[in-house]
Amino acid sequence: MSIASEFKEFAVKGNVIDLAVGVIVGGAFGKIVDSLVKDLIMPVVGKALGGLDFSNYFLLLGQVPADYKGAMTYADLSKAGVPMLAYGNFATVAVNFIILAFIIFMMVKQINKLKAETPAAPAAPAEPSEDIVLLRQIRDALGGRR
Repeated sequence: MSIASEFKEFAVKGNVIDLAVGVIVGGAFGKIVDSLVKDLIMPVVGKALGGLDFSNYFLLLGQVPADYKGAMTYADLSKAGVPMLAYGNFATVAVNFIILAFIIFMMVKQINKLKAETPAAPAAPAEPSEDIVLLRQIRDALGGRR
């Protein structure tokens, strides 16, 4: 079997296609959760902690260059190469992960619940052997059936 035919057989298997669909849907879903965290949750958390933009919580680990004229925001300082400990950005990503992990957990839990709810069909009773059928016919012919 050639490499091309082996690859074709591998690529068209159901699991590979399911995985590809899952990756695409997961990427889109990740963007939705990212927006939820960044645009809805973290501004509320930032406001509660006294600031409006939680991503701008950072500690300077070095000196800002003397000729620096930009804003004192994480994005601008990062572009200028100033070393920082960006704990606000880390918190945003951590909250994003927790929400995404919880949603995936709930989805898997529901899928497992749906799988468990479908009861297996009861097995059909086995047909009696020829000997049993013959003995029953003899019993019935002798009038032994009650």
